[in-house]
Amino acid sequence: MRHLVDEAKLSDRIVIDSAGTGDWHIGEAPDERAQHAARQRGYALDALRGRQITVADFERFDLLIAMDDRNVAALHQLCPPAHRDKIRLLMEFVPDSDGQWSGTREVVDPYFGGADGFELVLDQCEAACRGLIAALRPQLLK
Repeated sequence: MRHLVDEAKLSDRIVIDSAGTGDWHIGEAPDERAQHAARQRGYALDALRGRQITVADFERFDLLIAMDDRNVAALHQLCPPAHRDKIRLLMEFVPDSDGQWSGTREVVDPYFGGADGFELVLDQCEAACRGLIAALRPQLLK
């Protein structure tokens, strides 16, 4: 998302952060397989470190994007009721015209598979993030 936001020249309008719903990777860099796949596409993930989402994040951000239904449920448990409409699935933003991913509800979990799973995740995330930027652009240019 950061790369696409930079390309769209929207870095001054969009704040991006990442956090997990669990506490098992706090302070750790992304999985080596994810870093390798991302590096192959020109994305640098090595500076990222895991952190756990907090209640303050619901106040700070306009959207909280989850990869799957399990994480949506975890976000709903933590989220103050006034901010529940901020929680969305990333794949909701894939344009209907994208036949490959259209109708796909969740980003696949590549963790227990091979390296090709991380490529698939990048494909899904790139398509959804392009759609997310397109959805946000009209609001940002007001």
